[in-house]
Amino acid sequence: MPIVRVLIVDDEMNQRRSLAIGLRLEGFEVAEAADGEEALAFFESGGTAEVAILDLMMPGINGLELARRLRRAVPHVRVVLTSAYHLSERQIARADVGAVGFVPKPYHLDELAEFLRRKQAVAS
Repeated sequence: MPIVRVLIVDDEMNQRRSLAIGLRLEGFEVAEAADGEEALAFFESGGTAEVAILDLMMPGINGLELARRLRRAVPHVRVVLTSAYHLSERQIARADVGAVGFVPKPYHLDELAEFLRRKQAVAS
């Protein structure tokens, strides 16, 4: 299976960095963005990712709005939403943001890595 490129978007630096380190150790190629504007700039400047992990609660452009914008700007990117607040699959579907899943915080790195690998296998 090819290496999956992941963009992590989270305004909490410690959360973002620890997830990035963990996913790199799991074999993923990882880029980071501190907010929605930085994430959009990443793609506008030619950055690539197959998956974007978006925190729901960010200042400025929140995770749901960012997912909507990414769906229009880079439709091939699969969006995974994350938050300390739980969302059901039904709530995600009703938000109509094109998200392929929701992963609650705190992360269980091995479960998240397996989830991302499954999403990559489905897309391949």
